[in-house]
Amino acid sequence: MGLPYQLAAILITFTALTFYPFETYGTEVADNGLGTNYSWHSLEDGILKAKTSRKPLMLVIHKSWCGACKALKPEFAASKGIKALSSHFIMVNTMDNEEPSDKKYAPDGGYIPRILFLSPEGEILEDVTNEGGNPSYKYYYFNVNDIISSMKKVIDLHKSNDVQDEL
Repeated sequence: MGLPYQLAAILITFTALTFYPFETYGTEVADNGLGTNYSWHSLEDGILKAKTSRKPLMLVIHKSWCGACKALKPEFAASKGIKALSSHFIMVNTMDNEEPSDKKYAPDGGYIPRILFLSPEGEILEDVTNEGGNPSYKYYYFNVNDIISSMKKVIDLHKSNDVQDEL
């Protein structure tokens, strides 16, 4: 391999490392307006991390152009309650074209924002819904208090499952 090829390889590597965001390489992902004080993961990495850490996963599906999403994001980002409970979860947010295409992530429709909770095994916890919301859109959350309520429910569920596993 001659010098021009070596220089081209170096230039390509430098360009890739400079212009592609760090999160592309399987670590933390962008907060997409939901708050930089969370440890965000891609869905793929989040599912793997949930399995190894034995923590449940919180998946926020939203769009950049969605009015309801835009209204929720600053409240979510500023919520001390969500932040405090987030340590019990693997946090995942998918925006725009990152939305998972598998129908299991839209159990009662493809509306947004949608917040789903998954077991450490990656199964959707279909019983954890926004009890204060519209029964036709069970995973639609429009305020942080309802999100916190569901997070607490998942934490309690996870603790009781841990106790069952130990018995």
